[in-house]
Amino acid sequence: MNYLVILATLLFFGACALSAGCTSPTQAGLPPAETTTVPVPVTSPSISLTPAIATPVAVETLPSEQSVDLQLTKERPDFTLHLLYNGGKGEVFVQNILMKVTLSDGTVVQQYMDDGTRQPRRGDELVIQGTRGSDRVEVFVTSAGRTYKVLDKPMLTSL
Repeated sequence: MNYLVILATLLFFGACALSAGCTSPTQAGLPPAETTTVPVPVTSPSISLTPAIATPVAVETLPSEQSVDLQLTKERPDFTLHLLYNGGKGEVFVQNILMKVTLSDGTVVQQYMDDGTRQPRRGDELVIQGTRGSDRVEVFVTSAGRTYKVLDKPMLTSL
């Protein structure tokens, strides 16, 4: 009886394979598809005497119930970059704040507010030494388990 079940199963799967065309030979008479190569012009990068600050990219907006107030300034005469956290509607969701600064000489400095040891509080300030030139500042806020890039802009020294 078991042999009949196995034989019927094999016949069924064999019929399925034949009807699907799995056993048909490939046509050897078909020519291979033609390929063409297109020359791509190569340009050398322009050389600049001043380091380039990358163009800022789009930032994400925190959901309205998680919004917070951040103020970014570049102070004179010492060129320090200050990020002030003023709390806001979503301050209970904020887990940490990271400021990443690309200095005009190409050096990258990253620092967490309060070194990431505790949740930021109203009035917390993060200070990173900038340069006389244009420094790019990116600010990332981790809120409710997701990290958002909330600021990305060049900071110029005001006259």
